Amino acid sequence: MKTYPLDDPERLLARWRKERDFAIKALAAAPADQPVPWLVRPIPPGVLACAGMMELYAHGQDIADALGVTPERTDRIGNVVGFAVLTWEFGYQSRGLTPPDTEFRFELTSPSGAKWNFGPAEAEQRITGDAADLCLLVTRRRHRDDLSVTAEGPDADRWLDIAQAYRGPAGPGRRPGQFA
Repeated sequence: MKTYPLDDPERLLARWRKERDFAIKALAAAPADQPVPWLVRPIPPGVLACAGMMELYAHGQDIADALGVTPERTDRIGNVVGFAVLTWEFGYQSRGLTPPDTEFRFELTSPSGAKWNFGPAEAEQRITGDAADLCLLVTRRRHRDDLSVTAEGPDADRWLDIAQAYRGPAGPGRRPGQFA
């Protein structure tokens, strides 16, 4: 197994910032209607940027959990929420299931208290609750029982059990109360 030397924290931070700046410039330079390479298939640069934000949200939560701290959430999570709504079918796909042939309505409250709505207002399948909790759910960082997110309708209720905003294997998920 190859080992890597520990980098000086200042150098490591500088390297991460340099790579971040490069990624921002590269995505900004890509035409919005021209897909760019990604793990599964090419996607628009704006969607790729949101996927990266989702990954940062998820792994940032992992670090916060390891340190025993609670991150301060702001409305900047709106990109993660939008990505979760856009990729709502991933939970079905990663399990080899067929998504229901119905549209979902998402009615969420942002960290600032603003209301964020996605999907048709008349949809019978609804997900409602706290936007930050939805992000914890779709990144599979918390169990649905520990979150302020609820479902109305059988398809929406099933979705809360399998929701994820990435294509990879779902893994075992979290246990209720695991992060009390």
